[in-house]
Amino acid sequence: MSTVKETVEVGVPLHTAYNQWTQFEDFPNFMEGVEQVTQLDDRHNHWTTKIAGVKREFDTEIVDQLPDERITWRTTSGDTSQKGSVRFERVDDTHTRVELVMDVEPSGAAEKVGDVLGTIDRRVKGDMKRFKEFIEERGGESGAWRGRIRPGETGGPTPL
Repeated sequence: MSTVKETVEVGVPLHTAYNQWTQFEDFPNFMEGVEQVTQLDDRHNHWTTKIAGVKREFDTEIVDQLPDERITWRTTSGDTSQKGSVRFERVDDTHTRVELVMDVEPSGAAEKVGDVLGTIDRRVKGDMKRFKEFIEERGGESGAWRGRIRPGETGGPTPL
């Protein structure tokens, strides 16, 4: 399993950066290779990706979410294995540090070679740069979801 980490400072307030990240269906606008994300409910998303000509579909579950602080997820089905966390830190009233850490298990020979060559790391760096451009160009979030999901919790999220 490979761990990738990237941090970017975005020129928007903390709540704006966090709120935009909760809009998973907007991810294809800044994540290379992500064709579609369908939000199934407050915890679950279905992803369709196409990277280096290889199409994959998988589901993720949010396992921890604390507004304006972090979102943590893991895959639950499909032929992709990953887990990760995105953290948000206020720099000042108009800037936020966004840190993404992902553990990815490449599947298939081409993906394993790509991992060794640093393809996953470069893709994540590019995605974070594009997120910065996306949110700064918008100047505001396209929506928000501010519920609390606690680790180990089953059922619906806790409203704040």
